[in-house]
Amino acid sequence: KNIPILWYMSKEREIRRLSAEIESLKNPQNLSASPHLDGLREENARLKYRLNILKRSLQDERSHCTKYMMNINQQLQEIFGEAIRASCPELDNPPLAVTPNQQAKFGDYQCNSAMAMAQRCIRPLYTEIIISFIYYMLFLSHFFFLSSGFINIHLKRTFVSKLLSNLLVNGVQPPPLASRKKVVVDFSSPNIAKEMHVGHLRSTIIGDSMCRLFEFLGYDVLRLNHVGDWGTQFGMLIAHLQDKFPNYLDVCPPISDLQAFYKESKKRFDEEEDFKRRAYQCVVKLQSKEPDFIKAWNLICDVSRKEFQKVYSCLDIQIIERGESFYQDMMTAVVKEFEEKGLVELDEGRKIVFAPGQSIPLTIVKSDGGYTYDTSDLAALRQRIFDEKADVIIYVTDSGQGTHFQVVFAAAQMIGWYDPQVTRVEHAGFGVVLGEDKKKFKTRSGDTVRLMDLLDEGLKRSMDKLKEKDRDKVLTLEELTKAQTSVAFGCIKYADLSHNRINDYVFSFDKMLDDRGNTAAYLLYAFTRIRSIARLANIDDATLRKAAETTEVLLDHEKEWKLGKCILRFPEILQKILDDLLLHTLCDYLYELATTFTEFYDSCYCVEKDRQTGEVVKVNMWRMLLCEATAAIMAKGFDILGINPVQRM
Repeated sequence: KNIPILWYMSKEREIRRLSAEIESLKNPQNLSASPHLDGLREENARLKYRLNILKRSLQDERSHCTKYMMNINQQLQEIFGEAIRASCPELDNPPLAVTPNQQAKFGDYQCNSAMAMAQRCIRPLYTEIIISFIYYMLFLSHFFFLSSGFINIHLKRTFVSKLLSNLLVNGVQPPPLASRKKVVVDFSSPNIAKEMHVGHLRSTIIGDSMCRLFEFLGYDVLRLNHVGDWGTQFGMLIAHLQDKFPNYLDVCPPISDLQAFYKESKKRFDEEEDFKRRAYQCVVKLQSKEPDFIKAWNLICDVSRKEFQKVYSCLDIQIIERGESFYQDMMTAVVKEFEEKGLVELDEGRKIVFAPGQSIPLTIVKSDGGYTYDTSDLAALRQRIFDEKADVIIYVTDSGQGTHFQVVFAAAQMIGWYDPQVTRVEHAGFGVVLGEDKKKFKTRSGDTVRLMDLLDEGLKRSMDKLKEKDRDKVLTLEELTKAQTSVAFGCIKYADLSHNRINDYVFSFDKMLDDRGNTAAYLLYAFTRIRSIARLANIDDATLRKAAETTEVLLDHEKEWKLGKCILRFPEILQKILDDLLLHTLCDYLYELATTFTEFYDSCYCVEKDRQTGEVVKVNMWRMLLCEATAAIMAKGFDILGINPVQRM
């Protein structure tokens, strides 16, 4: 008879206890008050720990089988991300910051998240982060929590050694993409009937390097040259062509200097009223696509294309021309779409569009009914989003066009063409090229510097530099010519790319051809030197390949360890550039890698020779493999920058 009463009493006590715990949970200061809750927490932590062990075992197994390089920083961010979420699940988007440590004595990487989280989380973090993190010790030797809130991380040497062996066996393979996205890069973009000048140099070099980066990482890249091949200027060019070469329909006109031809037609347009009237008539007939006028237009475009191609061949640029004319038939539909959605305003006969947050409108139809650059750029953007189905669209032009693209992008978002959270559309602006007087780069007569003249001057100075070093006495004529081209164009590209593109930079042949400091000349000589080490020791490629599969890369010496870690940072560097499109980061890294290699080579014998005879008496193969790994990363870095190194220099 007493059993039901006792049972009810026990349940009543349980209800009161649970009610008290619920009340306690409402007060953050009492979260640790319940022993029962603490026990559940501990059990939960143990279960998480065991689950994480299994996860890490699977991940570690996969990492041993993969042929791809590992982005160590990204792996650490994922690890800390899991640990932080487990430690503080009540926080949305907890802070996550993992960076390479600047001082080796404090470890290889550093996590600074604990300090930021301490201000937002309602309980101590260190113990729970350790519990969540401990299972990743498979590739970490140890880590320290500092009172300042930093967590210093030390990598295992055996882990780094295995990653280096993987690199040597499989080559420089980037981490795989979750999905292969479509990337459109709009760069170079000279104007038809005008020669390429130094102002086009930066867009061409920067845009090409961005394409090379995306291509290496596995993206589907479309390289577009948005040339200025349409507009009123073609009316005066066609009218002048008709006067100067009346039989142009039957005989191809011998226009050798299109720049002079353009200046002649412009002078007549400004001074002769009759010629101006005929020029406007030619524009109307061209826009109506009358065959004779289309042929004249094509003739002028072809002359320009041949001149452009000379530059692109020198700089090894691959690009598809898709100029303003390509989008002409799409502009009417673009204007109609904006009108149908009630986004067009009339302003003194013009049709304009105001985008949210932008003080400057786009003019999509002029008062005379013609279209504008705004209309053309909107049509191009729409075509790239809907027809090309691009996931990423990058415009590489000077920073002066930044406001224009900002308004175009805002208008495209307003009309619903793309969501910036889904599609990345970005203007990668750059500063101007300055002369050594810190003024805009001009010739002595004050004219704009022709790009081909600049490249020819680079070839001349490159040969002078090689002869100054007596390379013409040790290289064959073919080797000397290859070295000349590699140094000339490599130095011009590297001088541009090694500066933050946002800033102006001073163009100086003397500085870029200097083989000291962070220049292509220094890096190319360093690369050639590294490549020569195995050759001079009579070690062939087959021997190195076999050694990569059978020889452990030892990292006992501090310089070996430093070089090994530097080599493996390559995927991190590429990921950073992918995020901010700042290519000077890669140049800085390659320079750091070359100088780190020099420290290693000066301190660690790769090949030991008899001092009397000079014969090789010992080869430290693991160090030869470090040489090979360094050269492989440098070669891939050069390829992304568009630089072609040579075996002998």
